[in-house]
Amino acid sequence: MDKIIMKNLAFFGYHGVLKEENVLGQKFFVDIELYADLKKAGISDDVKDTIHYGEVYEKVKNIVEEKRFGLLEALAENISMTILDSFSMVEEISIKIRKPEAPVNGIYDYFGVEIRRRRNV
Repeated sequence: MDKIIMKNLAFFGYHGVLKEENVLGQKFFVDIELYADLKKAGISDDVKDTIHYGEVYEKVKNIVEEKRFGLLEALAENISMTILDSFSMVEEISIKIRKPEAPVNGIYDYFGVEIRRRRNV
């Protein structure tokens, strides 16, 4: 299966279970892999035969920056459902969300989730 890779997308959002997270906001980093058959686009060299990653980016940006979720799991699920509903060529999607400023007293790079969803046949 071919894939389109969208790596390290950075957004500022208001997701978390603590009140401070919903007031102050924080950075989120998103990696997305879109699995699809890209052969036709490779032959035609025409954007209409592929998944326009600029359009995907705008949908993800809108979700992360405009909506609010308590859990990263809910944020990832919303992104996956939106992309699968909006882009019929996407057969499967993998999403990784990183939260580097999570309110946890400790030393770490980030906390995050990774999900993989397949289109229902």
